[in-house]
Amino acid sequence: MVVGISRLAIEIPSAHSLKEKRKVIKSIIHQVQHRFNVSIAEVDGHSQWQFAELGIACVSTSAQHADEMLRHVLQYIEEHLSEGYLLDYQTEIIHV
Repeated sequence: MVVGISRLAIEIPSAHSLKEKRKVIKSIIHQVQHRFNVSIAEVDGHSQWQFAELGIACVSTSAQHADEMLRHVLQYIEEHLSEGYLLDYQTEIIHV
């Protein structure tokens, strides 16, 4: 079994309140959950207006497939994050 994990740092400069930030983040989370077979959640930056960190995880039978899935999710988020942009990301593949 292989577990793929990504952590994405996102900046949302147009957000002037937590409510505006959550609207953007919830939209991305909802889109990713319905398009890909991965788990995704906001994992840090909960009280910051213009910053969020998302955690994404997937389980696969091969490291190549897990890495490919996470790359597709990352690309999708970059293309559909109209009110913000990706600051940084980290990916790790764990063999269990």
